[in-house]
Amino acid sequence: MKKRGIGIGISFYGTGYGNGFPDISRAIVRLLPGGKIGIYCGVTEVGQGAKTSMRQIGGEVLSLNIENIELIHENTSLMPDSGTAAATRQTYNTGNAIKVACENMKNELFHRAKVELGLNSTAGLVLENGEVVLSFFPKKRISYKKLAEIYKDDGIIESKGEFAAQTTEMDPETGQGAPYWPYTFNACAVEVEVNTETGIINILRSTFAQDAGRAVNPKILEGQMDGGFAMGLGYALLEDLNLENGIMKNNKFSKYLIPTAMDMIDVNNIIVEDPESTAPYGAKGIGEPVMIPMAPAILNAIYNATGVRVTELPVTPERFIRALKEAKN
Repeated sequence: MKKRGIGIGISFYGTGYGNGFPDISRAIVRLLPGGKIGIYCGVTEVGQGAKTSMRQIGGEVLSLNIENIELIHENTSLMPDSGTAAATRQTYNTGNAIKVACENMKNELFHRAKVELGLNSTAGLVLENGEVVLSFFPKKRISYKKLAEIYKDDGIIESKGEFAAQTTEMDPETGQGAPYWPYTFNACAVEVEVNTETGIINILRSTFAQDAGRAVNPKILEGQMDGGFAMGLGYALLEDLNLENGIMKNNKFSKYLIPTAMDMIDVNNIIVEDPESTAPYGAKGIGEPVMIPMAPAILNAIYNATGVRVTELPVTPERFIRALKEAKN
């Protein structure tokens, strides 16, 4: 017999290392030959879109298309430490470090342009598409390329940026404190179809809302939401290490099942934007949070459909049938 149910899961997640642990990112920005900008930082790309979003943040500050920004990373001999690609911290922490470094580079470009344009001060200077322009007399302008040529023999034009996340250690006696900042929030609703004879559970549809602060790149963000949904689906229904006395029985992909395209559905993704004042252009990290509410939503939907509360994951057909029989008894 097939039954349907609807479930909701919600979560909040504090980004960064937290609990007073030093959480620092650093970046260096350089004017490259030809007028391009190089961003040097240890932001590791693990599929979260760092190669794009970090360049977007730099491009926003320096008024450049990301095609004119080179991200040099993942080589410790070339750039400063930006911390780990973990704890959903890179967009917030390293994005802030890059923003600070680019703002310092902006001031450096203004001072160089002031000299080359014969100006009294940097007042009124703005950046426009790879040029420093005197806003109230636009004929006075000089390109990044020209500045790179002029100063090529006088050392590198560069600036640095550093950002430390604000976090406090919790009181060990009371357990109270503010261990993380900022927090991100989400909610997921799913409808499932449960076959009480075979134990097979299918996801029919889902709506997933994710707080992003500000979406630096909505397409990448939606991709992460889809990926998080797939991981949450696998965690809830498929993925089982089958540990026995510390030994993994399902130690190969022929036994350890992960979701495929055939298991996924078209999720109705909703990006919620409520800019965070301390974040780069309001953007929060959403790397790990997008995986959290799916399993609770699926379990709640199973309960809504059958009245049976499953407490062991994954909910394989065998486990579900066993839970049904135990509930009847």
